[in-house]
Amino acid sequence: MSKSIYIYGFHSIESLLNTNPESVLKVFIQNGRKDLRVNNLNEILSDLKIPFSGEDKTDLDRIAKGEVHQGVISEVILPPLLTEDALLSSIENLKEKPLILILDSIQDPRNLGACLRSANAAGVNHVIINKDGSAPINALVHKTSAGAINSLKIFHVTNLSRTIKSIQEKGIWVVGLDGDSSLKIYDVNLSDSIAIVMGTEGKGIRQLIKKTCDQLVTIPMSGNIESLNVSVATGIALFESKRQRESS
Repeated sequence: MSKSIYIYGFHSIESLLNTNPESVLKVFIQNGRKDLRVNNLNEILSDLKIPFSGEDKTDLDRIAKGEVHQGVISEVILPPLLTEDALLSSIENLKEKPLILILDSIQDPRNLGACLRSANAAGVNHVIINKDGSAPINALVHKTSAGAINSLKIFHVTNLSRTIKSIQEKGIWVVGLDGDSSLKIYDVNLSDSIAIVMGTEGKGIRQLIKKTCDQLVTIPMSGNIESLNVSVATGIALFESKRQRESS
């Protein structure tokens, strides 16, 4: 069953109104705001017949629980989180070669949101997240994803290793990002049916998940930085696959 959350700020609501206006239940706007951005928002909400109301700043602060809201808070419906059975069925029905993002225990909600934003921009078909050890899909994830959550199919699975083996049986090659690998990401084929696995901040992919991957690759780096932020690395990996697909 779908649940609703509050999201904060103009960018979050504007992104949703452009992509998934049907997910917006109601918008609360700070009393006294009569600037151009608010007027434009009021006009769009009226045209879409989405209810909105004026609220005191203290009430908005209470709802936002310390988050910056810019005088705008929206109640939105989260898309349902799908199961492993739904994942396998959906893969079978894809008409193009799948590009799947697997996130292993991403615990920082901002990083999770940024990974989802990159996934949406790179044309990812499915995102797989392990239930235990990952950040929950909340307002912060939603805001950082810039509304991408509502445009992605996100699957929560209990046993990530088992799920990887299941998609491998569907002919999908699973590539894990690992800083200790000697194989560069630019030297492997990412244009076929691919799942890219990204690991948690600092520790990377868990050992069991590494063993389950078909291939481990690294992003070569210069300078004295040991590792990239997981959301940055995710963007690089996904767009390398996108580049290869468009070149093949």
